[in-house]
Amino acid sequence: MSGLLGVRLLLLWGCACLWLPGRAQGALVLSRDHEATQETRGAARSLQKRSTNDASVEVHSVMVDCTVTSRFAHTVMTSKALNKANASQEIFFEVELPKTAFITNFSMEIEGQVYVGEVKEKEKAKKQYEKAVSSGQTAGLVKASGRKMEKFSVSVNIAANSSVTFILTHEELLQRKMGNYEILTRIKPKTVVQEFQIVTNIFEPQGIAFVDAHATFLSNELLPLVEKTVTDKKAHISFSPTMEQQRKCPGCDGTIIDGDFVIKYDVHRATTFGDIQVVNGYFVHFFAPPDLHRVPKNVVFVIDRSGSMSGTKMSQTRQAMLKILKDLHEEDYFALIQFDHNINSWKDSLTKATKENVAEAMIYVERIRDSGGTDINGAVLRGVNMLVKDRQEKRLLERSTDMIILLTDGNPNSGESDPQRIQENVRSAIGGNMSLYCLGFGNDVDYSLLDVMSTQNKGLARRIFEASDATLQLQGFYDEVSSPLLLEVDLRYPENAVDFLTTNHFSQLFNGSEIVVAGRLTDNDLDNFMVDVFGQGFEEDFKVQGQASAVDWNVMYPDEEYIFGDFTERLWAYMSIQQLLEKSKSGAPDEKVNATAKALEMSLQYGFVTPLTSMVVTKPETEDGTQSPLIADKLTEEQRQQAERMGHRYVSPAVHHYHRAQAPPTYFVDGDPHFMIELPDKDDALCFNINDKPGTIFTLVRDPESGILVNGQIIGDKKTPPDGKINTYFWRFGIVHQTLGVRLEDSKWVKLLWSDTSSLKGPNVDLLVTKDRSLLVTLKDSVKFVIVLHKVWEKHPYHRDYLGFYTLDSHLLSPSVHGLLGQFYPGIEFEVSDLRPGEVPEKPDATMYVKGQELNVTRGWQRDFRRDVKNGENVPCWFIHSNGTGLIDGDASDYIVSGLFKTV
Repeated sequence: MSGLLGVRLLLLWGCACLWLPGRAQGALVLSRDHEATQETRGAARSLQKRSTNDASVEVHSVMVDCTVTSRFAHTVMTSKALNKANASQEIFFEVELPKTAFITNFSMEIEGQVYVGEVKEKEKAKKQYEKAVSSGQTAGLVKASGRKMEKFSVSVNIAANSSVTFILTHEELLQRKMGNYEILTRIKPKTVVQEFQIVTNIFEPQGIAFVDAHATFLSNELLPLVEKTVTDKKAHISFSPTMEQQRKCPGCDGTIIDGDFVIKYDVHRATTFGDIQVVNGYFVHFFAPPDLHRVPKNVVFVIDRSGSMSGTKMSQTRQAMLKILKDLHEEDYFALIQFDHNINSWKDSLTKATKENVAEAMIYVERIRDSGGTDINGAVLRGVNMLVKDRQEKRLLERSTDMIILLTDGNPNSGESDPQRIQENVRSAIGGNMSLYCLGFGNDVDYSLLDVMSTQNKGLARRIFEASDATLQLQGFYDEVSSPLLLEVDLRYPENAVDFLTTNHFSQLFNGSEIVVAGRLTDNDLDNFMVDVFGQGFEEDFKVQGQASAVDWNVMYPDEEYIFGDFTERLWAYMSIQQLLEKSKSGAPDEKVNATAKALEMSLQYGFVTPLTSMVVTKPETEDGTQSPLIADKLTEEQRQQAERMGHRYVSPAVHHYHRAQAPPTYFVDGDPHFMIELPDKDDALCFNINDKPGTIFTLVRDPESGILVNGQIIGDKKTPPDGKINTYFWRFGIVHQTLGVRLEDSKWVKLLWSDTSSLKGPNVDLLVTKDRSLLVTLKDSVKFVIVLHKVWEKHPYHRDYLGFYTLDSHLLSPSVHGLLGQFYPGIEFEVSDLRPGEVPEKPDATMYVKGQELNVTRGWQRDFRRDVKNGENVPCWFIHSNGTGLIDGDASDYIVSGLFKTV
């Protein structure tokens, strides 16, 4: 091509404007490989099809029916599919359920024959099927999926023109957190469905205070389809889009239904006594009295600063602690302890949370730096001794609660390192007089140690996932425990009327939470009994008495077909099993044995899939006459952690001096238009597309401190191709540097040709054209840009020549740089886990945690043309869908400007 490069250096403004003049206006010369990263959205599938001919599997229905009765949720997930092919093929069923739920039933109906899963003792199930396991004929049905969910998946061979119906049932007690209950349904059908429906019915005799429903995939068009009817004691929520409303585009099979459907609600709390439901010989007591004053707290923060906390984890911990310190109430007392193999305290005793003290503590937190080993034992005991000493010396308010919050990311490898001895030391020192909360940061932490240690000391453990939102995770946990309302709460019931109680003593009741106790009545005909509740309040003891009486649900809900009869019994069983499982880990040796045996007995009796049981599913015989059993297990948190360790992680490693130097990161946009962030230190890359109408101008780089601005304008195909999709590409770039100051004699404009190899040197900018290939723009003591030329056959009916834009030496720009590319120059932290099959076998889907968001991403590749302009080099990357939503700051439209040299 002999056209002008079109590089104009306007001396007055110091601007460079690059474009393709005349016919050379951009064309796509890439193969259609970029389809790999087009809208192949997805994570777990509700019902998916894998065959050589996708159209041969017709998904008839996907239905989720959830009934909540006094916080106890019973969910049935059903999918029906038809094999329309002339030969048999595998059909897959894959759903996600909350990790707090127990599977209670799974069945498959094939041509009138029903195959039902059977709950068995886990060890017996393993032995019974170990032959099939060793021969590779069986596989686990349940895997961890992200932070909150578990994935249940099964496949079955279906004959030609036959159908299959899958039904999975699970149950759980909804926990009240931060003032509401949450019902989470993750739904990803992957294709439009003839009959799609989510229905939730909530029955709450206390009365419903509010109900909110939203979904991650709801657009303005779909929002009116969420129907919500709320009366005093019942709520009905439904979402049932038609096939056309589900479509991502007219005539295509892609669906916009992909993500989480979330319902949040709360109930009225008119009395301090709470609410008791008595049904068929079992009762449940919900206690969360309104209008209580918070009790002051004395909290010791014990922060791990060992070498493994270096980098992002330490930075996020500091950020979280600064926010937490700001949120302390003035009547609270606090202390800060940081530890590696050494232990250092901010002060020798707890300090009142005055504004002055908090400000001083924030300076101390900002100076925490990582180094050394991990002495968990010594650090926690230092915190315990500090609280004990201040109590003895009466420095703390008498009516206040003592707690320690431990944050660590590793295993004890300094001081006392034996987990059992550490547990014994901490339990003995605390003596039941304070609560210990343990936060395990990342995957290398000994979570089992933290879990047992906190359970033994009136606290709880929580995993903090190593991701960009770790700061929010830490703050979120603190918010849950930051406002105690009552201490040492006892709920007492007549011994001659009630037995088999769940836990009825609680060290604290926190604001926004709820205490739940369930039990069995000794006399099924007993319809009322007295209840006493005692606790320590802010200024005085809390005492309340009330009478529990049976409720006739048929009278309260006369028009309902749902049978409420056994919900209190199943709720009691669910709670009993959960608490027995905790005792089996943290109790004395004899308690552990007894608790395990009782938990197993109840799991089998009530058909719950728990860590002690398995659901065995025997598939229909295959053509060779064999049966392939499948086993569904319940994962413990330790098993989830182990699975994540084994899975492929994409987290930036800690920086060590002996690491070899990494290649610098590369940021570019090329193709129609594909944005790419290559990160050699992570051995990975991120990519996304930006689609808009031709002529749109986007800000790619803007650095207000150095005065550098790069804008780019896109152009479309010559005419609409047969597939109806108009491709767009960048064809003009405007580069501004406020201090460019180029002066040339005898010419206001400088013209360079793509057809020549030439250069231009100025005091603050150098230009180097490589014939028919690229332009290198070097700004003095600053960043370099490479403009790559893509030439297309002149007579191509649709495509045009176009330009690619690459950034080098981006580290020379300031931390305030932004733009579609520039925002990534300072670095980007992300985590990818839960690798799973995608629509195309070689392009798996996964879950990405980035910028506080949880995104569905697809593994694909883009081409880097810096070295090979004609063919490019394939670079694997994680593709972020929907114009980079969740990865880029804001929306793509926020980066549109009115001109090549404009900032707005």
